[in-house]
Amino acid sequence: MGTLSLNVMHFARLLRRAGLPVGPADMLAAQQALALIDLSSRAQSRTALRTTMVHRHEQTELFDAAFRMFWRDPNAGQHAAAMALMEENQPPERAPPGSRRLAEAMRTPRDPKPPVEPPRQEIDATLTVSESERLQGMDFEAMGADDIARAKAEIRKLVLPLDMRPTRRLRPDPNGARTDLRATIRAGRRTGEIMDLARTRRVTRPPPLVVLCDISGSMGRYVQILLHFLHAVANDRDRVSTFLFGTRLSNITRQLRHRDPEVAFNMVAHAVPDWSGGTRIGEALAAFNRDWSRRVLGQGAVVLLVTDGLDRDGAAGLSENMERLHKSCSRLVWLNPLLRWTGFEPRSQGIRAMLPHVDEFRPVHSLASLRELVAALSRRAPTRAMDRWKGQI
Repeated sequence: MGTLSLNVMHFARLLRRAGLPVGPADMLAAQQALALIDLSSRAQSRTALRTTMVHRHEQTELFDAAFRMFWRDPNAGQHAAAMALMEENQPPERAPPGSRRLAEAMRTPRDPKPPVEPPRQEIDATLTVSESERLQGMDFEAMGADDIARAKAEIRKLVLPLDMRPTRRLRPDPNGARTDLRATIRAGRRTGEIMDLARTRRVTRPPPLVVLCDISGSMGRYVQILLHFLHAVANDRDRVSTFLFGTRLSNITRQLRHRDPEVAFNMVAHAVPDWSGGTRIGEALAAFNRDWSRRVLGQGAVVLLVTDGLDRDGAAGLSENMERLHKSCSRLVWLNPLLRWTGFEPRSQGIRAMLPHVDEFRPVHSLASLRELVAALSRRAPTRAMDRWKGQI
């Protein structure tokens, strides 16, 4: 039983490195559960460990993959990278969600090399920029793999509190501004006299958020990072609807609801067939207006349209569908990565057709632009935000 307890401890450490919240109490419960079953039965052992170490439904897939990998061969994770290189030139099956994290968690850390004393340099501190500040202003398209990993970690910390809107619902509140006559009479009938006036207040809640994101080839690097932002927003608040479009419109709202980002993006990849292709913005907006606008654009919805405005069909039907979308929501914000250029001018047909029908035109190319977007959505929409651009059409 001593060897088994040691294996359970190593397995729990593996799960923690892969992202599952497994603590000492879970390890003790797992050892007690294993003492009550037949250890020769693999199914009973897996069930006992999963019952004591998994606390959410979305953690099940990662646990099952870790169980198969650890209890079959504790060193299997060291060969994951080599296997990937061997199958690089073949069309392999898509790896299951969480496999990359498990391979990294099971990899044995190398012995650290002794630190080498760098040569002393004298640098003017007034001319240096911290790594965090450099990352905030870096264009997504210019980021390397390490920069993208750090940017995704920063994006998960962003919170999107939209401007609160009053609803028709009323909630009891002793300090409310409205008098509730019915509640006052009911309380008086119970006591025989009216002792106090019942009051209510109007319930406020943020409006629905709808995101329409372009996944054409020109938007590839930006979509890769923006999906992490959309996943964080979808799991932080309710009433968030997300659509991707290239040559067709795809609703990925249900897929992004999964709390594990790796599982969510794997589901999105299977649900969207037109990654990095052409762009038919007019057709995509027409499909949204026809099939989805009445379902998701109620109660003062805010719409984020993420696209560079480069339409393959030459803006056919784009102006009419943009006008209908604008009239169906309370605030339409266009996020365009081309605005990162200082000398940007709306010259393409698609951009000129879309600009008259948006409330705000903002860049979305860096972490700093995402933070500015979060701050802007938490305030009332400016009334003259589009005067500069509409004057160039």
